[in-house]
Amino acid sequence: MAKIITMPRLSDTMTEGVVAKWLKKVGDKISEGDILAEIETDKATMEFESFNSGTLLHIGINEGETAPVDALLAIIGTAGEDIAPLLNASKQAATTAAPVVVDDKVEATPTTDNQQPSTALPKGVVVVTMPRLSDTMTDGTVASWLKKIGDKVSEGDILAEIETDKATMEFESFNAGTLLFIGVNEGETAPVDSVLAIIGPAGTDITGIAENYKKGGSTAAPSKESAKTETLAEKTEEPIQVVSDGRRIFISPLAKKIAEEKGINIVQVKGSGENGRIIKSDIENYTPSSQAVTATAVEVQPSTDNRQPTTAQPFVPAGETLTEEIKNSQMRKIIAKRLSESIFTAPHFYLTIEVAMDEAMKSRATINTIPDTKVSFNDMVIKACAMALKKHPKVNSQWREDSILINHHVNVGVAVAVEDGLVVPVLRFTDQMSLSQIGNSVKDLAGRAKSKKLQPAEMEGSTFTVSNLGMFGISEFTSIINQPNSAILSVGAIEEKPVVRNGQIVVGNTMKVTLACDHRTVDGATGAQFLQTLRQYLENPVTMLA
Repeated sequence: MAKIITMPRLSDTMTEGVVAKWLKKVGDKISEGDILAEIETDKATMEFESFNSGTLLHIGINEGETAPVDALLAIIGTAGEDIAPLLNASKQAATTAAPVVVDDKVEATPTTDNQQPSTALPKGVVVVTMPRLSDTMTDGTVASWLKKIGDKVSEGDILAEIETDKATMEFESFNAGTLLFIGVNEGETAPVDSVLAIIGPAGTDITGIAENYKKGGSTAAPSKESAKTETLAEKTEEPIQVVSDGRRIFISPLAKKIAEEKGINIVQVKGSGENGRIIKSDIENYTPSSQAVTATAVEVQPSTDNRQPTTAQPFVPAGETLTEEIKNSQMRKIIAKRLSESIFTAPHFYLTIEVAMDEAMKSRATINTIPDTKVSFNDMVIKACAMALKKHPKVNSQWREDSILINHHVNVGVAVAVEDGLVVPVLRFTDQMSLSQIGNSVKDLAGRAKSKKLQPAEMEGSTFTVSNLGMFGISEFTSIINQPNSAILSVGAIEEKPVVRNGQIVVGNTMKVTLACDHRTVDGATGAQFLQTLRQYLENPVTMLA
C-alpha cells in the first residue's frame, strides 16, 4: 500500500523546508534507511532518510522549492500502484478554501475561470519559488539577478543572489532550460513561496502560470502591455553597474559590500564571473598592485612661490551633505523584532559587580601549562555561572503566563558574533563540564557558527546566556535578555588598576560583570545572591573543583 511522506519538522522552530537535492528519482527502489533527499533549514542542510521500503512513485516538491511542514514530499509504494486517489486527496486538502457565511447561508468560495491546477503545467516547465532559508525568514529580497529572461539555464547555474536574515546567498538552479519569467525584480522583497522564476523550454506559453501560484489569488494577472513593459525592464537590468572612466563595472552586491569594508577600489579588480562580473572570491583574493598604491599616494604639492604671510581666515561652510541608506537585511529585521519583544515585554533591571581576577589569572596560567590545554577567561566565567545557577535555580527560570518554570538542568548559551548579527550556540549540562571541555566546545561551536555549519539542535534549549565584549576592551555594558531565559550576564574586560587591600593601595586586576534580570521571575535580592556566589567562584577558582 502506498505511503505518503510529508515534509519533516527538523527543528522546533521550523515551519517550512527547502529540498536542496533529491538523492532518489521516481522509479527508484527504496530500502528502509536510504537517504531520500537533503533538506535545508536556516541552520544546516540535513539528510532525510526513509523509514519505508518500496518504489518512489511520486515527488511532490522539486529541488530548490520550499514547502511547509507536513506538505506532500513524496509517495512510496509498490511499482505500478495507482496513487491518483492519494494525489487528489492531497490537492483537495491544499486547495479547498474556507466557506463564506452570508446571511446565515453558506456559500462556496468562487473560483476564477483562468485558474489551472498544478498538474496543467506545460511539459518541462518548472516554477521556482522564493526559498525559505531560515526558520525566522518570512520574506526574501532579490539582491541581484545573474540571469535574464531568455537566457539558457543549466543545472547548477547561479540564478540570483537572495538576501535572507542570515546573509546574502547565491541561489543556484536545480533545473535546466530557458528562463521564461522573473517574478521578483532586483531590490524587491517577496514572501516565502511566492513565484521567483519560471524555467522551461524556450518559447513555451506560460500565460497564467505565475498568477495561479500566487498565494491567496489576490494579485491579478498583468495585462499584455504591462507584461511587455516588465520584460523590457528586466532585460535591461544588470547585477550592479558602477560607471568609472566611461566603462561599466559589474559586481555582485555581496562582493561590493566586502570591497567597501576592506577599502578596495573595485576599478582595480579583475572580475572572473560572467561578462567580467566581480564576485566574492575576486575581492577576497585581490592583492593591490604597487602602481595602484603609488598612484593613490601621489598628491599635488602647492607652489611655494610668492608665499604670503598666513592669517586666520574665517571658516566658510562649504561642501556636500552626504548620507547613505543601507537596506535592512533579514537578520537585522529579526534581531530588531526579537530584541524589541524582549525589552518591551520583560521588565529588565541590572546589577553590576567588580570581581578581583588576580587568582583567576594565576589559575589560568597554571592550567594552560598542561599540554594541549587552552582555557580562556570566558571559559572560567561560563563554568562559574553554571555552578552558581545550580545554587540559585530561580535565576535559571522561564516566565509563563500561569506559572514560572524552574530549570534544574543548566544549558548556558554563548553569544557569538557572525556577519550582520549574532547566534547563540548552547553548551548542554554545562555544570558537568570541565574547564578544558568548555574551552574546546566553545571554540568548536563558535567556529562552526561563523561558517553556518551548526545544527539546529545546537542553538536550542538555553537556560542562561553569557555575552562577553571584554576582548574588545569594553569595561562594562548591559545586554538584552535572550528570551525565554530570565537573565543574561554581560562580561567586560580585565583591567589593571589601583585597588585597596588590607588598608593598602596596590595594583590589582579587576573585571566588571552586569546581570540583566527579568523582574517577573528574578527579584533584586535573588540576582544579588547569584552574583555573590559567582564572585566567590571567580575570585577563588579552586572552589570550582570542589
